[in-house]
Amino acid sequence: MTTSPVHGTWEPQPAARWEDAFLSGNGHHGTLVFGDPNDDRVIVTHHTLVRPDGDPRHRRPPQLAAGLPALQDRLLSGDLTAAEGFTDGRPLQWVQPFHPAFQVRLRRAGGTALRYRRSVDFTTGEATAAGGGWTSRVFVSRADDVIVQHVTAPHLTLDLSLDPRLPGAPEGLGVGHGAVLTPEGALLSLRARYPGSDRAYTGVTLVAVTGGTTKLVPPGVHVAGAEAVLLLTRVRRHTGELDVVAEGRALRDLLTAASYDDLLDRHLALHRTAYQRVTLDLAADPAERALPGSELIKRPRSAALTERLFAAGRYHLLSASGLNPPRLTGLWTGEWDTAWSGAFTHDANLNLQTASAAAAALPEVTEAHAALIHRQLPDWRDNARAVFGTRGVVAPAHSDGESGHSYHFSREYPLHLWTAGADWLLKPLVDHDETRGGRDPRTAAALAEVALFYEDFLTRTDEDGHLTIVPSYSPENRPANASWGAINAAMDLSAARHALLTAAEYHPEHADRWRALADRLPPHRINADGALAEWAWPGLEDSYDHRHLSHLYGVWPLDEINPYDTPGLAAAAHRALKLRGAENDSAHGHLHHALIAARLRDAGRVAHALGNVLDGDFFHASLMSAHYPNRDVYNADAAHTLPAVLIEMLVQSTPDRLVLLPALPAAYPAGELKGVRTRFGAEVDLTWSPRETRAVIRPNRAHRIELTTFSGTQLLDLVAGEDHVLRLETR
Repeated sequence: MTTSPVHGTWEPQPAARWEDAFLSGNGHHGTLVFGDPNDDRVIVTHHTLVRPDGDPRHRRPPQLAAGLPALQDRLLSGDLTAAEGFTDGRPLQWVQPFHPAFQVRLRRAGGTALRYRRSVDFTTGEATAAGGGWTSRVFVSRADDVIVQHVTAPHLTLDLSLDPRLPGAPEGLGVGHGAVLTPEGALLSLRARYPGSDRAYTGVTLVAVTGGTTKLVPPGVHVAGAEAVLLLTRVRRHTGELDVVAEGRALRDLLTAASYDDLLDRHLALHRTAYQRVTLDLAADPAERALPGSELIKRPRSAALTERLFAAGRYHLLSASGLNPPRLTGLWTGEWDTAWSGAFTHDANLNLQTASAAAAALPEVTEAHAALIHRQLPDWRDNARAVFGTRGVVAPAHSDGESGHSYHFSREYPLHLWTAGADWLLKPLVDHDETRGGRDPRTAAALAEVALFYEDFLTRTDEDGHLTIVPSYSPENRPANASWGAINAAMDLSAARHALLTAAEYHPEHADRWRALADRLPPHRINADGALAEWAWPGLEDSYDHRHLSHLYGVWPLDEINPYDTPGLAAAAHRALKLRGAENDSAHGHLHHALIAARLRDAGRVAHALGNVLDGDFFHASLMSAHYPNRDVYNADAAHTLPAVLIEMLVQSTPDRLVLLPALPAAYPAGELKGVRTRFGAEVDLTWSPRETRAVIRPNRAHRIELTTFSGTQLLDLVAGEDHVLRLETR
């Protein structure tokens, strides 16, 4: 490539809406930076901040196991509304909602900022705003877990405070402020206690001023005539009282040992190293690459926009992952009324957002994902016992990051009946193990528990002797002629088979037993339309117009159905994809569609699904996305999933196969993708043009793979440490 993509974005004006504020984060703390020189606001978030919603006993799974045999009898006898009564009568209850902490606010005398520009550098994580001699730089340190802001200007005079007044904050939120002067600077604190709860959170900011004077003006400080102001901020969620003095001392110790540049350097050793592992260059127009993001998103078919969204997606995904993987809103929100509680939604959204982690060389994302799972495994065991009366584990469809109990369900969304979640959530951990060439014992243990669940749960058979999954649920759809809880959803079949076979690979001592159980599951069903049916049970009719594509789980993310090994099933899956509607145009539905189309080698359908998102005005100026077209409902699905789609259309891998350019849209005739990781332990650089395609494969272990390209299929013997270079005539 003759030019380089832009690894950042910029705007010529401050953000007027929190949705357009530039983002930084380290997977624990997050910031939304407005960049206004006269009213500089930085909204602070933290993954632990979820609002308590009352008695924790209400967040327990329903005790339904005693009634399960009777429910199974009724469903198998043809009563396909039976599952509607399989409940303990509770109303629909959402998980505890995610919310922001407060905003750090710096007000100074009004004036025109000449040559104003705000930007975010994806390689450093810095959000910068500058104009008229004033500069503000903000980043969230991965090394020191602290929010760092540095403001400079000639004769800097400003008022600084921690402001809890954000949209939707609940009545009765008990807020207390503290402000003291120390030799190192002013120490500001804000404590907020949730209404009707013993839980609270506290923010602490150390304000170090160079030059000028600092005066306490409770609840903040007034700075006059300074050269620079450096702020260090942390948030802690807690019960009882927090030792603000100790928190302040920790910040003072950090400041004493390091300057802004020192703190940034320590952060870059972790952040920049991760961000730069993979890059995408689509040979975009240099003039378009130079545009601000708000102008570039008005050119939805611009290769420069796709490049920037790929870069922004990896940046935001990395920045949102640490303590937890990304929520529905990543790590960010500017208001308390977060859509769908800002939850971790496991029946599609989280899985889509983290889809690129292995291939895009972001093990930090997978490690955050694994941390959430392993913290919650005891709750998953409770779900299995309470609802199904089994050993093992069942994952919930929603989580707030604290509880892994399954308690969010209703008649229309009987999510407590969904049994495929554990397999889908563990799949990225298996991909990670394949990529690095080693098996994590924690993943092995969790897979064994999933297999134990199926041993106890799979007890009913059909007239042909196949095991049946009953009750069964296909998120978040229902048969056209039956109720939501049914029998043999395609996703449940694929998940059960995959979980048992994968657990068998990790545990050879139990392999025969678990493989035999998997072999007794029924095959997928092809319906009268020639499509893979969403329910493999005779008489259940498909409902095609839906945002979820749960029934094609066997195509993506699994490798169960593919054009190479199972061409007949792949054709039926392709027919099912063609028949699927978009329902309400959710971004996750379009990009899920694109991922499946890429696996089925349908470049036209990938391009169409991508076009629905790029043309639909889904992206804010921050390059964070929305759930619906026209930037409706702040949501990270599109932003975080788009890199996975772009990688899948260019490079796909299994433990034994590499596929190059399986679904390249015509809109991208030339480009370069560097650093992609494969599940057979190699790094791949791919360059393509209308004339030639070149791939460099850098294996870290010896392996024989099957290489599939537009020129056909061949076997390659890879040797650790020896680059394998391929040159092909592009078709």
